[in-house]
Amino acid sequence: MVVSAHPEASRVGMEIMRKGGNAYDATVATQFALAVVFPVAGNIGGGGFTVFRSATGETGTLDYRETAPVAASETMYQDSAGNVVNGLSTDSHLAVGVPGTVDGMVKLHQKLGRLPWADLVQPAIDLARNGVVLTQKEAEGLNRSREAFIKNNKHTPYLVSEQTWQAGDTLRHENLARTLERVRDRGREGFYAGETAELLIKEMKRGGGIISEQDLADYTSVWRKPLEGSYKGYKVISMPPPSSGGIALLQLLEMVQPYNLREYGWQSAEEVQVITEAERRVYADRATYLGDPGFVDVPVNGLLDKEYLKSRMSTMRMDKATPSSQVKAGELPFYESDQTTHFSIVDPAGNAVSTTTTLNGAYGSKVVVEGAGFLLNNEMDDFSAKPGVPNMFGLVGGKANAIAPGKRMLSSMTPTILEKEGKLYMVVGTPGGSTIITSVFQTIVNVLEHDMTMQQAVAAPRFHHQWLPDEIQHEPNAIPADVRAILESKGYKLEQRNPYGRVNAILILPNGKLEAGADPRGDDAAAGF
Repeated sequence: MVVSAHPEASRVGMEIMRKGGNAYDATVATQFALAVVFPVAGNIGGGGFTVFRSATGETGTLDYRETAPVAASETMYQDSAGNVVNGLSTDSHLAVGVPGTVDGMVKLHQKLGRLPWADLVQPAIDLARNGVVLTQKEAEGLNRSREAFIKNNKHTPYLVSEQTWQAGDTLRHENLARTLERVRDRGREGFYAGETAELLIKEMKRGGGIISEQDLADYTSVWRKPLEGSYKGYKVISMPPPSSGGIALLQLLEMVQPYNLREYGWQSAEEVQVITEAERRVYADRATYLGDPGFVDVPVNGLLDKEYLKSRMSTMRMDKATPSSQVKAGELPFYESDQTTHFSIVDPAGNAVSTTTTLNGAYGSKVVVEGAGFLLNNEMDDFSAKPGVPNMFGLVGGKANAIAPGKRMLSSMTPTILEKEGKLYMVVGTPGGSTIITSVFQTIVNVLEHDMTMQQAVAAPRFHHQWLPDEIQHEPNAIPADVRAILESKGYKLEQRNPYGRVNAILILPNGKLEAGADPRGDDAAAGF
């Protein structure tokens, strides 16, 4: 089974497995297909994380997160007075981190793949050349970003239509097809050297970006040991730093474990309060301690220590809210876009892959490499432009996540796999910026504590707290009105927001069948056999 953000990408991954490919082959094919059919977040100009568990129980993770260019500096987004310049880390050529996706897919295939590389890239080339029929959501997304595409490029990118895009229009990606052919024929060199690299460097020079030939040549993805924890007998396998996701997820699960969420009931006042107070403390830790382990000493063991987490929750009182300590004056409005995408895969042998991949903002920096047809990320915004100043997701960071050449920016991506009694149980993840961690956490709780099916757990309305701003953000249908009133009487501030996240998950049922959860908030779809 493949569950991804787009029916065509899910189909491509499934067909690869039908032809004898394994979950890792399907990951490569799905990733490249998403770069074509889901340009808002699918990418070759971004990066991501993969968590895997083999059929024999071996686990691992691959980090192909973008890196800061060699010419990057800690104060590069500040003016001479030390103020952060609005838009520089999000809407410019200067916002782009060195892309990692292609290197990551090459490394994944070399180590774990089975089918020939060319067979895995070809379906994306076919989709790019033949064109993709736009859904309503995709047409609206392209139209919404039209002005930004024009403003952030020196040429008029092919994603801009003379008229507005309509559902049912066909979008063809001619230059992207040629770029993917170079990747098909030359592997890593097809992206990080030769014509593609030349076009990317030209684009950088045209718009004042700082990625160099050396940055591209030096980029390498990293195999990392997964973080592992447990929740009521289930083993949880997730992503280590530079993702904050795995640590935060394991902290949340450990903090709520002593409370009887099942007895409280789904989105009851007690459950919402316990989860909120745990989330508040976890995001405070995230802002202070987490960064790229190649540059800062991340105290993983301390943050996951059971006694430490118990002490963090000891200050919680059920009769009233614990206010978040104020670290800055005034707060930016919270911004959220579906800038990331997640897919989950299980193959016939039982190998499982959980992959979250991103451009950061919707369509990344909106910069399209002229002649190469792919979008570039605005991942540099995930660094702390200045300690204590929020990024586009309202997240604050400290020195641990300061910009440095070659450093990987902190992420919230939380691709995760669960085991039950030594067997594969769940594959889960989502996009959603700072809400990724809480969405994955609540989906897991929905299944384990509230006996939801995978689809129910994914579709269920969600809520979120991230320390600052000090408010419970909730989707329109989340938290019943009477529960909201109880929480407000205890001093909680509640803010309704648009639906967020696109959780894509697979549950392995006791009879061995696979049950999909494809998020109805998007055009997400499952394909299986």
